[in-house]
Amino acid sequence: MPTIANLNVKADGSFEGTLATLNVTAPIAIVPNGRKTKENEPDYRILSRKNGFELGAGWKRFSQSNGAEYVSVTMSAPEFRTIYGNVANAPGDDPMKKVIIWNPPA
Repeated sequence: MPTIANLNVKADGSFEGTLATLNVTAPIAIVPNGRKTKENEPDYRILSRKNGFELGAGWKRFSQSNGAEYVSVTMSAPEFRTIYGNVANAPGDDPMKKVIIWNPPA
């Protein structure tokens, strides 16, 4: 599965790191959505750390196979259109390191 971002977990529950595809390398932050008032609103906002623009959102989900919680993300920009992915543990199982795994459309 292709990794498209490396992230560090922050004490406030956010993630910071770098989105890297063949055409784009950009610093990003995935921050908790403190303004969430409805169930269908995202749990996280994905922001460019370069200019503060919002690139996407993330939702807490639960694995059907083992019930583990994960974050499903969607990002969109003219440079890369729409990207779907999941935040997962990075290799080595350091709880402070995460990656975004790309989920290509079917």
